[in-house]
Amino acid sequence: MDDDHGRFVWYELMTTDMAAAKAFYGDVVGWSTQDASTKDFAYTVFVAGGSPVCGLMELPLEGWKMGARPRWAGYVAVADVDASAARLKGLGGTVYVPPTDSNIGRIAVVADPQTADFALIEGLKLPSGTGREGGVGWHELSAADWQTAFAFYGDLFGWQKAETEAAGATDFYQLLAVGGRTIGGMFSKLPRASYPPFWQYYFNVADVGEAAKRVKAGGGRILQGPVDMQDGSSIIRCADPQGAIFALQGARSERDSGQPAATEVGWAAEWGGFASRGRLVSTPKSRESSHDDTRVQSRSSPKSQDAAPAKPKR
Repeated sequence: MDDDHGRFVWYELMTTDMAAAKAFYGDVVGWSTQDASTKDFAYTVFVAGGSPVCGLMELPLEGWKMGARPRWAGYVAVADVDASAARLKGLGGTVYVPPTDSNIGRIAVVADPQTADFALIEGLKLPSGTGREGGVGWHELSAADWQTAFAFYGDLFGWQKAETEAAGATDFYQLLAVGGRTIGGMFSKLPRASYPPFWQYYFNVADVGEAAKRVKAGGGRILQGPVDMQDGSSIIRCADPQGAIFALQGARSERDSGQPAATEVGWAAEWGGFASRGRLVSTPKSRESSHDDTRVQSRSSPKSQDAAPAKPKR
């Protein structure tokens, strides 16, 4: 676990319908499931390629009454949860659930000073299959102010700034690295945006276009995309049928060959309840379109996820 310090190593979906979530994500991402429940706590593990990638649990009723809604949470590995939680508080963060032993390891549910929530974990009991197909390939923070947020996470986890070849991109979108490996990025949402800062997680799929069809067929919503990235991959941002926000990334087999190449520009945009700022892909006018189609290339939460995380019963 010491080698993983500062890395996201586990993810969890808290939802109002576990059976529906199993079916939806199984079809969209290709996950199978394993029951990891105890006599007092229902818990399911999603599996990709034979390895556990994330967990599934019921959103506690008390959390729902407090305003919490279905959401994904990411767990960052630390050597000492108690010490890290104390340091987080000293840096201005909030501890929602103090360090406690759980079914997956010793955890604490916390938030940064700008209220984006995440979790700390020591001694993860499950081997994590992050990075591969079906795993999480990107982590993105929509912050109130990314420079201040970066300073916090740098002090807490030792994160570094990763370089990008795109000229001026770091004015809007800062890449994050742990131990020399790029793990994601962060940017500042627009001041007028009413949703709170949040972390978004991108699951790797073989074909984004086909996955988008499965999202819609399963009762989910495409909030934005597909967006073609400079490295040849594509992304979509989605909501599952219960309202939890997630994203997908991967290749895309179906592309409009008549569409001119996208170019990167600075952006400030709103879509599907989002309003944020960062890098943008601006696609020039096609033959059928009378206006420019501008699409976000940073990897952002609608207004429904603004309650403090509920304390899980484990």
